[in-house]
Amino acid sequence: MVSRKPAQDDGETMTLVAPAGGDGPPAPAGLRSPASAGPPVGGTFAALRVPNYRRFLTGQIVSMCGTWMQTVALGWLVLSLGASGTMLGVVTAAQFLPILLFGAYGGLIADRTNTRKLLACTAVVQALLAAVLGILVITDVVALWMVIIFAAALGLAQAADNPARQTFVQEMVGRQTLPNAVSLNSVTMNAARVIGPALAGATITLVGTGVCFLLNALSFAAVLVALGRLDVAALRPTPRVPRAPGQIREGFHYAIRTTGIRIPLLMMVLTGTLAYEFQVTLPLVARETFHGTAATFSLLTGAMGAGAVAGGLLVARHRVTGVRALITVAAAFGVLLLASAAAPTLTIAVGALVLTGAASVAFISAGNATVQLSADPRMRGRVMSLWSMAFLGTTPVGGPIAGAVAQTFGARAGLVLAGVAALAAALIGLASLRRVTAAASLPAGATRGAEQAPPPAGQPASRAGCLPA
Repeated sequence: MVSRKPAQDDGETMTLVAPAGGDGPPAPAGLRSPASAGPPVGGTFAALRVPNYRRFLTGQIVSMCGTWMQTVALGWLVLSLGASGTMLGVVTAAQFLPILLFGAYGGLIADRTNTRKLLACTAVVQALLAAVLGILVITDVVALWMVIIFAAALGLAQAADNPARQTFVQEMVGRQTLPNAVSLNSVTMNAARVIGPALAGATITLVGTGVCFLLNALSFAAVLVALGRLDVAALRPTPRVPRAPGQIREGFHYAIRTTGIRIPLLMMVLTGTLAYEFQVTLPLVARETFHGTAATFSLLTGAMGAGAVAGGLLVARHRVTGVRALITVAAAFGVLLLASAAAPTLTIAVGALVLTGAASVAFISAGNATVQLSADPRMRGRVMSLWSMAFLGTTPVGGPIAGAVAQTFGARAGLVLAGVAALAAALIGLASLRRVTAAASLPAGATRGAEQAPPPAGQPASRAGCLPA
């Protein structure tokens, strides 16, 4: 039996799936198989039919190429200053510690303010930071402590930018096209991962590391132009949340009590901490395992990016969402990370990293879409800040660990640690899924009240926390 309720934000429909036989409560949020979602209307590039999204994505493509240039340059700059693998992890941690500490407040800012204007402000701040570091490097006065301060300041800007950028996508495209748009965002980021590192390798070799930071600063002009060209009347803005005490705590409680948010967040906490530490592990693999240069690091990063583009397009086509899909992808991600760690030659490592990149972006896209579609619009900024904290904010813990493991046991050990973490996340997700499924099979009211947040005022009880068909 299928029951339909009107969607809250753009008039589309939402489907609640009841257990077989037609009786009993709807299935818990986020537990639907990806097949039930079906392909998005319009195919693989459905979101590109929205003019505002096309403009926004164009600016993101340019900016992300600059960001990946900066990522490669930053890692190589730290190593060129004589730092160890552990110190590389510390610098990476400094960038993401503000997301861990202030990410929840950044999400609340996104819920309270005009998202488009907030994104313009964060773009200006990031451009200025990149320009300053580029000048310090070119004038040969840069020191490691300056790089740490730069990384921390960048993290502060990203604490507000990340949740705002993710929630803004739904303002442009609506709920039905959101999974497709999230996947295309990942494709864009990872296409930039192919182009950006290649440009960084050539730029570092020909004119030096500092120019990479200056080019990244210039790339934010594309973001500002795109935001300025948006048709504001065509946006679907979420009503701003008025100031009130306890709103950050409210967001935490809501995420914990909503199944389709809680389980993906638990899985991302573990993988975000130990698996997504490629800024630390890949430079060490390039330099120590394969005795390469910045070009080797760029090659490994680009290989992951190429795989991620292919994986992102596949996810965009099939609209993969839900906890079951997330568990499957996490397991595949872990296996491929272990295969990359065992690669005996650079050629085999590149091939393994292509597949790893595909699984990596599938995990991020499926988790991101599941969390966003499970969240009430009034909570979306805070919920996505928790996703950013789980994905990026855990780096201050995982970065030094991955760097220390790679420094002590060899660069390959960092990838082994990542693979084990992804497999453990899949097991945790599977155990949580079984508990929720068992609770859903009990009589109504026995345990289901603890599995979902109460519906917002004026919203039907069957609507809370559920995913659209």
